[in-house]
Amino acid sequence: MTNSPTKSWRHGECHCGEVGFAVNLPDSVVALSCNCSICAKPGFIHLIVEKPDFKIERGAESLTTYTFGTHEAKHLFCSKCGVKAFYVPRSHPDGWSVNLRALDADADLQLRFEEFDGANWEKNVSKINPELAQPGANDA
Repeated sequence: MTNSPTKSWRHGECHCGEVGFAVNLPDSVVALSCNCSICAKPGFIHLIVEKPDFKIERGAESLTTYTFGTHEAKHLFCSKCGVKAFYVPRSHPDGWSVNLRALDADADLQLRFEEFDGANWEKNVSKINPELAQPGANDA
């Protein structure tokens, strides 16, 4: 039997408050800073969670979806203020990536930041999701 950390629901929202969400997190989390263009330009800092640990509390009807490249990731933006507070990432298609910066100020998390080279996604995705490792990707 493993001893899993206790989680609690933290809340967040887009800039205008139209879209609100909750994410169930332990007090200590790893936040990923990615250098791909869709993350780096707006400053998205990832908290990747499983589907049951995330819920949209309000404003689902105000979300707009953007895709590009493989069209696997579903980038969700508030149609009123343009903020991407969360999305379904290509690296974890059965989960969510929540923007640390969209959480309420009282989230009270202990953070450990890790860099992720998303600009070279195929070569590095196995570092954050071993199930998506490309055959031979780590061969010298």
